[in-house]
Amino acid sequence: MNIIAAVARSPRAPFSIETLQLEAPRAGEILVRVIATGICHTDIAMRDQQLPTPQPVVLGHEGAGIVESVGAGVTKVEVGDPVVMTFNSCGHCPSCSGGQASYCHDFFPRNFFGTRADGSIGLSKDAEPVHANIFGQSSFASHALCHERNIVKVPTSAPLELLGPLACGVQTGAGAVLNSLAVAPGDSLLVFGTGSVGLSAIMAGVVAGATTIIAVDLHEQRLALAKELGASHAIPANAEDLMEQIFQATGGIGVDHALDTTGLPTVIQKAVDALAPRGTCGIVGASDPTTTVELNLTHMMSAGRSLRGIVEGDSLPDIFIPALIRLYEQGRFPFDRLVTFYDFDQINQAIDDAEHGRAIKPIVRHPIH
Repeated sequence: MNIIAAVARSPRAPFSIETLQLEAPRAGEILVRVIATGICHTDIAMRDQQLPTPQPVVLGHEGAGIVESVGAGVTKVEVGDPVVMTFNSCGHCPSCSGGQASYCHDFFPRNFFGTRADGSIGLSKDAEPVHANIFGQSSFASHALCHERNIVKVPTSAPLELLGPLACGVQTGAGAVLNSLAVAPGDSLLVFGTGSVGLSAIMAGVVAGATTIIAVDLHEQRLALAKELGASHAIPANAEDLMEQIFQATGGIGVDHALDTTGLPTVIQKAVDALAPRGTCGIVGASDPTTTVELNLTHMMSAGRSLRGIVEGDSLPDIFIPALIRLYEQGRFPFDRLVTFYDFDQINQAIDDAEHGRAIKPIVRHPIH
């Protein structure tokens, strides 16, 4: 079938809106008519070849839409179901078998390499192959092929055009707090970076009952929003007494939990330095595959401090995404406060706004048809 898609053909260049040809779903695949897709900084990293994603390619990995058809053997969803498309996984490695699909041993090929597991693509422009299957979906398009492994049925009561970011950015921040760090009532939480991931973490900290929630960022407007969403303290990242303010906020002992969303080594080191004894710092991004961090081993070992990587908030999407929707419907997780909507043909403007901090979480949506 013919579809409309945004195609990345070279690094740091605008996407081109093109008519492409998409195969019918194979066994285990689902064809989704895309309603709206969130834009994540990982899309920008793939566009700019900071990750090993071939071009030309259709990106997009926070898609929400309606099931149009299913391939052989699909039982998880039916035609007409509203769905969110999340990260893909193999389903049979030790991580997947152990209920930790975000650490799938085949995570990079299944999500970043632009082909199906067998090397086929399924998307083309006339005779030219166009890479797809990004995060098992490539949802910067009017239609996307995804898989039973990465599709989540969502309630019809929820606003479908809003839900795509739950598939990655929002899930990552909220899951880091609720799943990975297991923040408990009365705990303290420090969040470096108040983009969509960091603000989702702050909202999740409120849900978890954290009583000291410290937001750190360079953007005054984002710090103000962090306070509105539940942060007890908001500190400019360039404050000369940043560490002193963090320790003052915790009575001098440091934080139980820290989360870095920047991927910057100097920031991660500050997050680790701010940990109380037995505290844990989670990291959810890396700016460069070659990035390294230096740690003081005595500081880490002598008080049982930890540093751990977190992918997709340790989420089981079939359970966690509907849980976040329920929290949103109850008014306890207002992630809609992060969103700016754009028409699909404004995707390059949406990405530019994301890159320059004018939008926290852009969502591109298709005209109703």
